[in-house]
Amino acid sequence: MSKVKLPVPPPVQQYARCIDASRRPSDHVGDWPEAGRVYPIQLCRNARTGQPQVHVLGFYAERPYGAFARHRFENVAQIWLN
Repeated sequence: MSKVKLPVPPPVQQYARCIDASRRPSDHVGDWPEAGRVYPIQLCRNARTGQPQVHVLGFYAERPYGAFARHRFENVAQIWLN
């Protein structure tokens, strides 16, 4: 049996409240969050810059790839799944 460990995300579901829904880019195609609403999210790092980005689960977006800046959201809950 191999002892190589694959990167596995922790079994958690995170929720965040949108605190800044302003300045929607004119070329954005897809869903945009509403200020004050809570969304299920996944935090990922940008492949080019390494900065954390928020992906809202269930949102549809073509451009710019459905990721939002971290400053637009505040964490409200983290639920461990088991």
